[in-house]
Amino acid sequence: MKILRLSLLLVSSVMIFLFGNSYVQACSRVVYIGTDSLVVTGRNMDWQEDMHSNIFIMPRGVERRGSLIQNTMVWKAKYGSIITSSYDMGCSDGLNEKGLDANLLFLSESDYSRKNDSRPAMNIGLWAQYVLDNFATVHEAVEALSKEEFRIEAPNMPGGSKTTIHMSISDAIGNSAILEYIDGNLVIHEGKEYQVMTNSPIFEKQLAITEYWNWVGGVNMLPGTGRSSDRFARAAYYLKAVKKTADPKLAAAYVMSIMRNVSAPMDLSTPEKKKSATQWRVLADQKNLIYYFDSAVTLNTFHVELKDLDFAEGAPYKELKLSEGQVYPNNATKAFVKVPPVDFLKAQAALMKKLGRTE
Repeated sequence: MKILRLSLLLVSSVMIFLFGNSYVQACSRVVYIGTDSLVVTGRNMDWQEDMHSNIFIMPRGVERRGSLIQNTMVWKAKYGSIITSSYDMGCSDGLNEKGLDANLLFLSESDYSRKNDSRPAMNIGLWAQYVLDNFATVHEAVEALSKEEFRIEAPNMPGGSKTTIHMSISDAIGNSAILEYIDGNLVIHEGKEYQVMTNSPIFEKQLAITEYWNWVGGVNMLPGTGRSSDRFARAAYYLKAVKKTADPKLAAAYVMSIMRNVSAPMDLSTPEKKKSATQWRVLADQKNLIYYFDSAVTLNTFHVELKDLDFAEGAPYKELKLSEGQVYPNNATKAFVKVPPVDFLKAQAALMKKLGRTE
């Protein structure tokens, strides 16, 4: 027994050394598949600072471009969506009217560059919005994105850090896909079994780490740090352990409890520098089309029901402002206000100019 314990500790230490370098930026995402076709996706947005996030209603029929440069992707939104922005520079999370959910998470290994790449540009802030605008299911999105018809344009974040991101998508039937740009190429993992995503290392290595923890067994021991691989193991274990239900409110509670278990506490006094903290959590009930938002800062949890939103072509953009600490009632569907059409690219360019940056 002592030899077994020592072996486990040794393996755990090696795993931490090899894969435990993702403390700085942290996000987590899970897909819960209940009974009676119930699917709920949860995600945490973890960052070093307040991202001044707001929620927008994006109507269908809007013509968008992927970049301000001439050689860019151009499309017309086929579906309406509700999205949460970051710095009002792009969509970092969202759910469309067909139940397709998209989430952007940090991945330091992301590499979008190819030598002499002449494909049309897609700004990283529009990547998730492009998916929500154009596709109803994960498989439909994967078929289109796997053609790699555009290149990713990724300017640095307002704080100066590189914008290295991967994307998870899930749909109303519980299908899921993880999309990562590695060495300039898009790598896609598609299947209902891919229910968990965090950050580094790349997803293929995360799966290998999870195999180890499945062997150890969550009842015996679970890794408890905030490292990406540890959060992945905890989320995967608890996702399998919670009951399967057809009750949407109970399912939302299950998923929220998992997301809080893998959240990053705020303002930790530790030796690590610039450690990120959970800023907010989102749940997407993809059967009943309900979007839940949970602020870690204002301690305010509310929801929005997509069935009561107007996504019709020509309908106004609407905003639910969060960036000034606003608090909303349980059902915030009627709290949205009309705003001018949202242009993330112009907002991004204006902020970069203000910061004196040209990328």
